[in-house]
Amino acid sequence: MSNTVLAAVIGSSFFAFLIAAVCIYYVNVGIKRYEENFTESARENLTDLFIFVDPAKLYIVNIVCLLLFFLITWIASGFLVVALMASVLGAWAPSWLYEFFKTRRQNQFLSDLPDFLLALANSMRAGGNMSTALDTVLSETSGPIKQEFGLFQREVRMGTDYAEALDNLCHRMPVQELALVASGIKISREIGGQLAGTLERLGETIRKKLEMEGKIKSLTAQGKYQGIVMAALPLFLAMIIYHIEPEAMSRLWSEPIGWAVCAVIVVFELLGYHFIKKIVTIDV
Repeated sequence: MSNTVLAAVIGSSFFAFLIAAVCIYYVNVGIKRYEENFTESARENLTDLFIFVDPAKLYIVNIVCLLLFFLITWIASGFLVVALMASVLGAWAPSWLYEFFKTRRQNQFLSDLPDFLLALANSMRAGGNMSTALDTVLSETSGPIKQEFGLFQREVRMGTDYAEALDNLCHRMPVQELALVASGIKISREIGGQLAGTLERLGETIRKKLEMEGKIKSLTAQGKYQGIVMAALPLFLAMIIYHIEPEAMSRLWSEPIGWAVCAVIVVFELLGYHFIKKIVTIDV
């Protein structure tokens, strides 16, 4: 009997060791894959934003922030599962931040584009060609529009074809208004005509379009905030009920069926907010 028990203990120990080894292997593979994806994404996104930081150092900062976020959530909630879920969500924070800064940079580029085109047209009417006018206007501007058109100017001077340099500019700043400007410049260079007048008309068209979009955003702002309130209301009610009945509400994150209910709630919350956002979003 003792031999049977000893064999069972040895077998179960070996089986547990094997499971632990497999788990450690896949965890290491996942960590390495996450590091590769993070550094590659950081390198591409930061370069597009004209932010030059070592991705390896940024990865270390990201890991430290995730660990601190995990510990703070664990201490605040007292549940390991909640802390793990919060850490998994926090792993997507860098991509959200990249998208936020990219969108803000594009909006700033668009807001400066009409004035930039008007200044470029006036400089060309004063007697300068496209290259000289770009140098003059870029010396008096700042922000994303100076960075992007400055890189465009350097590509042209290094021997890149003009049309290819414009395509690279549109690839770095993928907005419809810039594609329209690039098409107007290409057509004016191919068939001739007054490029200054073309740029001026494009600037006025983009300005009117931006004004119309601003009016639409102001009219739909109430609907967007209503969507945020409607999405946050169930969470707010859950917090109130938790303070009233903590024992009953604690089953949501202490039992498997509660975790499933929380997952369903999150899915329906995201779907509701998505549909509300679709309703109040109007493309011009």
